Amino acid sequence: MNTIMLANNPSVIVAGIFLAFILLELACSSLRHPSSGKRDVLIEVIGSGILVAITFPSVMWLSGKILSVAVPEMKDALATLPWVAGFVLFLVLDDMTQYWWHRLTHRVPALYALHRAHHSAPYMSVRIVYRNNSFYYMLMPSIWLSGILIYLGLAHIYYVYLILKMTVIFAAHSSVAWDDKLYGIRVLRPIVWVMERTISTPSTHSAHHGLTAEDGVTHYKGNFGNLLFFWDILFGTAKITRRRPPLYGIEHLSPISWKEELFWPVVRSRRVAPKAHNAKQKVAQ
Repeated sequence: MNTIMLANNPSVIVAGIFLAFILLELACSSLRHPSSGKRDVLIEVIGSGILVAITFPSVMWLSGKILSVAVPEMKDALATLPWVAGFVLFLVLDDMTQYWWHRLTHRVPALYALHRAHHSAPYMSVRIVYRNNSFYYMLMPSIWLSGILIYLGLAHIYYVYLILKMTVIFAAHSSVAWDDKLYGIRVLRPIVWVMERTISTPSTHSAHHGLTAEDGVTHYKGNFGNLLFFWDILFGTAKITRRRPPLYGIEHLSPISWKEELFWPVVRSRRVAPKAHNAKQKVAQ
């Protein structure tokens, strides 16, 4: 019974993997950061809690409910699809779509206001994986598309896909530079060369979170990939340096309250972020 429950509830496994990365950062004394304060803890705990407890299950339920009313005859229509074909569907409709959504949020100021909490952290850590505005994931097309594929009968593939994707995302955000160890092993160089052009790594993703492009490493207008870094290679937004930015955060935007970062546009300060002139300067980070 327990095995069946685990097989049908990938969230339990994902939570276990998340905990493993937390323990790894604790073991390496890199979970707590000198620049982290109460504000960061509130954003990370509340933002992550809203996603896990409200947003994700709501989107999964709503997508299934809407389809069951609109097209009930399509229930499990793809259930006999070969496993590899179903996995590719998730890579395209979930991961590639999330790449474009992520890329769009860095181009459109109003959307960046929903994403800026993820970049306002002055550090890299598994803590920031779910650190986003409470409306960011509700509007993310890829989650809705995954809900559609699940309705069509691909839930068994999604469970494996989700576990793999979240493992890579946790690893890419981790403050533990595990990929550095691989760079120094000569016999692994061909494999590592392929790996860093296929999936997100701490090196490529930390460049996306850097504070300023002037450091020669930061590339916040690229390296958007989540599971696959290949999308950045394919669509011309990749930068690979195998180095880390010296500083992390948001360039050219004034700080706002943690409430506004989490609940904009419901919560607004007098300085509506991002400001128009900043949008013209950077079109958001």
